[in-house]
Amino acid sequence: MTDLLSTMNASASGMAAQAARLRLVSENMANADTPGFHRKIVSFEAINSMMSDDIGVQTGNLQLSQAPLNRVYDPGHPMADADGYYDGSNIDVMIEIADAREAQRSYEANLRMFDQARQMVSSTLELLRR
Repeated sequence: MTDLLSTMNASASGMAAQAARLRLVSENMANADTPGFHRKIVSFEAINSMMSDDIGVQTGNLQLSQAPLNRVYDPGHPMADADGYYDGSNIDVMIEIADAREAQRSYEANLRMFDQARQMVSSTLELLRR
């Protein structure tokens, strides 16, 4: 029974991590046209508790992309320099869409794993009641 609960904990932590990743992707996409905005990236770290057998994943430190900002030519923009250029963001919308799709699929996979473990626990409890 504890293995099933550990599985449920692992999948719940995976869902929380993917939800955080999806929030960052949404923020990046919302700021794709914001001058000077750097893409935010989150990493995942494994959770290995020495006190128990719990396993899972958590979000690591938030990092800003070091990719160069896109130079945008718009002489009428208030932030434009003498040559008519200003620094845009370094967001590539296609990459953000792909990251959002990957986060969504990973969230769904963790949700299915959680539901399967829940059904197994429920079936085990039902068998013990007989």
